[in-house]
Amino acid sequence: MRAAACAAIFLDEEQLRRIPLAFLRFRAFAVAVHRKGRIVQTIVPWRLRTRSLELGRRTLLMGVVNITPDSFSDGGSFLPLDKAVAHAVRLAEEGADILDLGAESTRPGSQAGGAGPLVDTVEEQARLLPVIEGVLKALPGAVLSVDTYKAATAQAAIAAGVEIVNDVSGFAWDAALAEVCAAAGVGVVVAHTRGRPEEWRTQPRLAVDALLATVRDGLAASLDAAQAAGIAPDRLILDPGYGFGKGFDENYALLARQRTLLALGRPLLAGLSRKSCLGRTLAPLFGGGDAPVGARANASLAAMTAAILHGASIVRVHDVRPAVEAACIADAIRAAGGEDA
Repeated sequence: MRAAACAAIFLDEEQLRRIPLAFLRFRAFAVAVHRKGRIVQTIVPWRLRTRSLELGRRTLLMGVVNITPDSFSDGGSFLPLDKAVAHAVRLAEEGADILDLGAESTRPGSQAGGAGPLVDTVEEQARLLPVIEGVLKALPGAVLSVDTYKAATAQAAIAAGVEIVNDVSGFAWDAALAEVCAAAGVGVVVAHTRGRPEEWRTQPRLAVDALLATVRDGLAASLDAAQAAGIAPDRLILDPGYGFGKGFDENYALLARQRTLLALGRPLLAGLSRKSCLGRTLAPLFGGGDAPVGARANASLAAMTAAILHGASIVRVHDVRPAVEAACIADAIRAAGGEDA
């Protein structure tokens, strides 16, 4: 499956305003809005397990909840159950449309995805499932995503009430995951990952064209795996996988050309929040050393805004409230046609 298997309707802006929202949310086609012969906005429903989300009218925010002791971004701050639930509630109150819960770090060197991950399914689920229960008790209508590549954990999380499976490996690390997602009818985010975490720092760098081809072909392979498992195209979102097997500068080359991945036919999610490439770029402002994670908030907003203007429909962030405000501005620019300037 190299292109969307759903049809598209092409409208001008006045026609778009007359379409009932319910019609868009529950139909498996995209609505592309034209201005002066150019596509400036695409609206498409993303079907989840029990509902649909509308993508394209505004950027959706996915808030990160790390239930781990060793996350690169918050280092175990939300590992205790009460703190994890409270953090998730706070992110929702600040404007997160989706809460992405993960219980295994996939930072460089974490051994995630290998034969002997540091966090097995038993430990992962012991951390994760009580938080899912607690969040849904506090926020019955919340849209929850589980950040896992393990089929068994995804299945347990779906049974507990999550709507989305966010797989950083794009179905490469657990062959059974695609079938679990298909059977449950969940929304799925498939990301591009080059190699495994212990390999990322030593991988040879790629020229721009080779990098883009690698990401594009990897995502296309994930779409093929999804189709083979029976996952409907309108349940799938693509993530370029910033930081996952890309060198510092490679992330910027990919971001500058991110829009080309829309040719694969599915909407894009971008996660650049607090990434190491941002810290490296800020090094001259921090005495030559990488900016620490806690000093990357402004850079994260800048990268997120660029991702929106380069075609992302969803952004994955740690700091939701400022991201909501930045996304409002980016959406206004996009609506005005600035993305095509």
